[in-house]
Formats: sequence, C-alpha cells, structure tokens
Amino acid sequence: MGIVFKQSFKNTLTIYGAFAIGGVNALFLYTSFLEDTYYGLVTFLLSTANLLMPFVAFGVQYTVLKFYSNYTSKLERDKFLSIALILPLLVAIPIGTLGVFFYEGISSYLSLKNPVVKNYVFVIYLVAIACAYFEIFYAWAKVQMQSVYGNLLKELFSRIAAMVLLIAVYFKWISVENFIWYLTVAYFIRMTLMALYALRLYRPKFLFRFPENIGDIMKYSFYIILAGAAGTILIDIDKFMIPQKEAIALTAYYSVGVYIGSVVETPGRAMSQILQPLLARAINTDKMDEVASLYKKSSINLLAISGLVFILINSNIIDMYELLPEKFRGGVYIVLYISLAKLYHMFLGGNGAIISNSKYYKVLLPYGISMAISVIILNYYLIDFMSIEGAALSTLIVVFVFNTIKLWYVKFKFKLYPFTSKTLLLIVLIFSFYGAFFFWNFGLHPFLNIVLKGVLISVLYVVAIYKLNISKDINTLLQPVLARFS
Repeated sequence: MGIVFKQSFKNTLTIYGAFAIGGVNALFLYTSFLEDTYYGLVTFLLSTANLLMPFVAFGVQYTVLKFYSNYTSKLERDKFLSIALILPLLVAIPIGTLGVFFYEGISSYLSLKNPVVKNYVFVIYLVAIACAYFEIFYAWAKVQMQSVYGNLLKELFSRIAAMVLLIAVYFKWISVENFIWYLTVAYFIRMTLMALYALRLYRPKFLFRFPENIGDIMKYSFYIILAGAAGTILIDIDKFMIPQKEAIALTAYYSVGVYIGSVVETPGRAMSQILQPLLARAINTDKMDEVASLYKKSSINLLAISGLVFILINSNIIDMYELLPEKFRGGVYIVLYISLAKLYHMFLGGNGAIISNSKYYKVLLPYGISMAISVIILNYYLIDFMSIEGAALSTLIVVFVFNTIKLWYVKFKFKLYPFTSKTLLLIVLIFSFYGAFFFWNFGLHPFLNIVLKGVLISVLYVVAIYKLNISKDINTLLQPVLARFS
C-alpha cells in the first residue's frame, strides 16, 4: 500500500482543501450572494450534467483503466488511446444534434415547475462534454500512476472558480445570470489543463486504427456506460427530481445537507484515484493475493479515517447549522442519512473496482439499473411523504441494500471479503464516539463548540485507533508523530 498511501495522502490533503473551499461556497457564499432560486438552479444544472456525462463519456474513462495495462507495445497503446478519444463523439454528436432539434420541447419540460430553468438547459450538455473529456484525460494520467495533479484540478479548480465568480457577483462585476455561463467556461478550462498534462505524461502517435481487441473494448464500454450512468443516478437524481416536485429553492437547502454529509467520503475519493489502476493491474496479471491485500487494507483504512469524519460532522451538526442562515437549517437528518450511506460505501474499500476490472463486469449493468430504478421509485414516494429528507433516506436505503449485495457478490465469486480482525471493534468505536459526543458540547458560541469538541474528539479517537492497533498502515503513519508526545 506504499504508493497508495503516499498519493492518497496528497490527494486527501487536496480534497480536504477543496471541501473547505467548497464548504465556504456552499454554506456561506452561495447562500449569501445568490438568491435561493439561482442557487437551486446551479445545483440542478450541474447535477443534471453529471447524469448526462456517463453517456457522453461512453464509459471510456473506465475502459482506459481496465485495458491500458494489457498492452505491452507502444503501437498498441497508441491505437488504444487514439480510439479512446474518438469513442465519446459517437454519443456526444448524436445527443447534441437531437438537443438542437428538440431543444424547445426539452427545455419546456424541464422548466414546467420552475421557469427559470428554461434559458439555461444548453449548459447541461456543455458541462457534460467538458466533464466527460476531463475524466478521460484524468484516467490517462492515472494509468501512468500519476493522480495528484488531476485530483487538484478535479477537486480544487471548479470550486476556486466558483468562489471567484461568486465574489464577482457580490461586487457586481458580473450578473447572476452570467455567473452560470462563466462557470461553464471554467469547466472547459479545467478540461484543457487536464488534457495538456495527460499528453505530457504520455504523448501517443495518433493512429486511427482499431486495436486488436476492439470488440472487447466496445463491449466493455457499452456495459460500463450503462452501469456508470445508473451509478450516477444514485448520486444526482435527488437534485434532478426535487425541482420536478418542489420549489427549486428546496434543492439549494438539500444541497447544503448533502454537501456536509458527503465530506465523509473524502478519504475514499482520494484513495480511489490510485487504488483503481493498481487493482486493475493486479487483476489483469492474476495476482489475487495482491487484490485480497488491497481489498482488506483499503477497507479498514477508509473506515477508520472516514469514521472520524463521520463523528466530527454528526456530533457537531446542530452547531454547524446554527452558523447558517435560518432558512438553510433543519437538515440534521439529511446529513445523518447521507453520511451513513457514505460511511458504508467507504467500508467496502475497493469492492467496486474489483468487479469492474474483472471478467464479471457485466453484472454491473443489471445491478446498476436495479439500483437506479429503486432510488427513483423511493424518491417518487418519499419526497412526497418526507420532502427533501425523503430523498436522503431513499439514498441511504438503496446504498445499504445494493452495497450489501456487492459485498456478497465479491465474496461469492472471488472468495474475498474486506473484514479484518479489527473491523467489528472499529465499528463499535465509531458509534460509541458518536453516541457519547452528539448530545454534549461546551455551551459556548457554536463556532467555539465545534472547534473545541472537534479537537477533543480527534485526539481521543486517534489515540484509541493507535492503541488498539486498528490498522498497521495508520499506525506506521502515526508512530513518528505520537512518539514526540510520549
């Protein structure tokens, strides 16, 4: 896990910095500088672009990760990467053409409940294109075992751009309406920077000839595009469906809760950037002992780190909401449901990467479709019954049920499981800390309560993890630090 830990550590620092900037944006700048309607509009447009992106990308970002390590000659790699840049156009061009011809009908449908959407529907397609090619070039860098720069662009660039543009709105340098168009341009700048970096790492001679295994590539891309789209539905369908059933401003309130709860998955997002290509290479070379080791280590490490984030967020959530404008409060249960879903997902470690890079990847299609249908059905009823809290609860239910199925599937097919001898002890530790600190604070200003309780929890938790020897990797990382205080 050396290379994983080294790049994951750098990626984690980047992502936490990005979440800090994003937190300032989501919790303070958006809520103060944009009207609720426009905040909800931005959330809706970006989430809908994320729903479209897997189709535009044609699954190529996953295809690059899976197949690149199979090629041993530069000629074959060059043919493969050349095709990787062309395949998305097979989907993007027809979608764009249909969008032009049926734009009025599509925009009218999406703006039935909220007319403000109508003038910005084309942004969805543009952002989807920019994000799709960004992910492809990011995968290009990952297979060269370089994930840090791409992670910087992915996590930091768009958030810094949004912050700068929000400040520009505040000073009236740009209008609220133009904010959305400038943000769209920022996504294309990010894509260009990623492309330049990827080509610097490995510049192929562009050959428009098919690799020998083009059939396998097309088949894999077809399955992954549908499975990936279904997976994206789970993440963003809430923000698409809420404006169809409620005022678009509620999307902004929901987005705040989701943003806070999603911080739990930060360590996983950092580790997955380098873990995925390593698992793909190990599976391609049939090194199942290495796969088993990566599976267990990723699970216990992610659960330990994400567990601390889960405790810090949920034990301080009431004070956090006290710092926000009153209309954005009341999302305590949204944060709890989303953070529980993310924590369970972190517990699975490299589970999804094992399936997607194996010969059993086809199972992800029915799995993903079933998951997407389930969350749509649950949203349809629970949003009516519980409003935006219902959307968060539907996400938790679907994540728990379908991730449990994935857990069983990897055990059944590969005889692999993520548990270690310390897993149960760690779970008990996490929820004991949560139960002990949720109802207790210092009785001071909310900000001081968060800081003091956060420091206390972090110190006690880290010491407990170290003393109980939960993870050898974490202990190795902590030993030099804690030795100074012993």
